[in-house]
Amino acid sequence: MFEGYFGAVLIMLMRICDVSIGTFRTILVVQGRKYLAGMTGFIEVLIWVFAIRFIFQHLDNTANLFGYALGFGLGNLLGISIEQKIGLGYVQLNIISKFHTDIIANALRRAKVGVTILPGEGGTGGVAIIVCIVSRKTQKKVIEIVEGIDTTAFITVQSSLPYRGFVHGSRK
Repeated sequence: MFEGYFGAVLIMLMRICDVSIGTFRTILVVQGRKYLAGMTGFIEVLIWVFAIRFIFQHLDNTANLFGYALGFGLGNLLGISIEQKIGLGYVQLNIISKFHTDIIANALRRAKVGVTILPGEGGTGGVAIIVCIVSRKTQKKVIEIVEGIDTTAFITVQSSLPYRGFVHGSRK
């Protein structure tokens, strides 16, 4: 009895590890970090092979199947959480504020965030669009600054893969 549950827990832990690594690897692939993605993929698949090998050797134990499925689900949660903490890469924030564009732009510049203001036109007339390219690690801080000034500001966030030029880590 104990041996059956031990196997299920072991499989679950292996799946948590390989799925977490797989989630992280996917981000690396999207960002074009091929060598790091290759190394993490090797580790991910090696763990998966050991897990599936154990399952096939003990197919008669239903608890192993539940351990496999639970490990997959928890691995996704953990992988996303780890990736959010590490915050690899960059995002582009587009910010539209009806009345506080200059105040927001100045606050972001004081916080050493690069800001570009573009003219735009909305349904009610002219607007200004604040565009910032920031590391994912600082995304939350930037949004907090904006929301501290204008809680009704329209903010979009999208992944950004800088192609050329320099994105400041921290501005002088």
